[in-house]
Amino acid sequence: MKARQTKKENVMKQKFSGKLMWKQRYLLLMSVPFVIWLIIFKYIPLWGWTMAFQDVRPKSFALPIWEREFVGFDNFIKAFTDRLFGQTLLNTIGTSIIGIALGTCAAIFFALMLNEVRFVKFKKVTQTISYLPHFVSWVIIASIAKMFLNDGGVLDTMLNTQLHLMSTNSPLFWVVVCLINVWKEVGWDAIIYLSAMAGIDQGLYEAAKVDGANRFQRMWHITLPGIKPTAVVLLIMSIGGALNVGMERQMLLSNGIVQDHAMVLSWFAYIRGIGTNNYGLGTAIGMFQSVVGIILLFIANKVAGLLGESKLV
Repeated sequence: MKARQTKKENVMKQKFSGKLMWKQRYLLLMSVPFVIWLIIFKYIPLWGWTMAFQDVRPKSFALPIWEREFVGFDNFIKAFTDRLFGQTLLNTIGTSIIGIALGTCAAIFFALMLNEVRFVKFKKVTQTISYLPHFVSWVIIASIAKMFLNDGGVLDTMLNTQLHLMSTNSPLFWVVVCLINVWKEVGWDAIIYLSAMAGIDQGLYEAAKVDGANRFQRMWHITLPGIKPTAVVLLIMSIGGALNVGMERQMLLSNGIVQDHAMVLSWFAYIRGIGTNNYGLGTAIGMFQSVVGIILLFIANKVAGLLGESKLV
């Protein structure tokens, strides 16, 4: 009897799924171009990871994959034993941790402050101005940052001192880079939190106001818990991309003095892969970044689930 009942339930689920798919056929058709794009540009290129296990040089690059020299894990061993790898990995992790912490806190704080503004026109203008830097090239952002923060720059002139913010060969450079990135991205990152705040039931605020809660208490007990699931999901995604620190900003903001604390894995892959014409070595470093990122993503997702928070998958 149990077997027949289970079989009937499975058939009903299949019929329900078929009906649901037919009902949402237009939505599914609209997603087809995105799925095709995802397969072409995200999954098919993964075939290039085979270069991480081969000796690929400019001369052998045009050869079919099966005709290239197979070297096993030699490229990974070369990468891990490189004299720059340890410091580069430390720079990447340090910059990522500081960037995630500062970026998340700044975006939530800015969204909270903006959400409390009651003058609609001022709120819209402020939000527009805040996310405009997101669309500005890092070349321009780096030029502005160096103009202000370099030795003898605008900030040193105003304070009549030498802060050496852009010429300190120490982890302080990580903080400086992350602060510049926060200034560039805080307005853009806050949009998601503002959207989450807009979905909170306004009746909760009215009830809290009747009970005598002030504005700060309403933010702490209603707004923050309301955006908590969104914040957790975004944090999990940020942890998954912890090793994918952008090479562009590091190159543009660094100089010969801070080179030791500026180089990250993506830059290291470029120097060792493209710079030395060893494409297999560069691919191995990039593959290491991706695999570790996937592992971190699942670990963060699992920890969030164990703590009773929202999970990504």
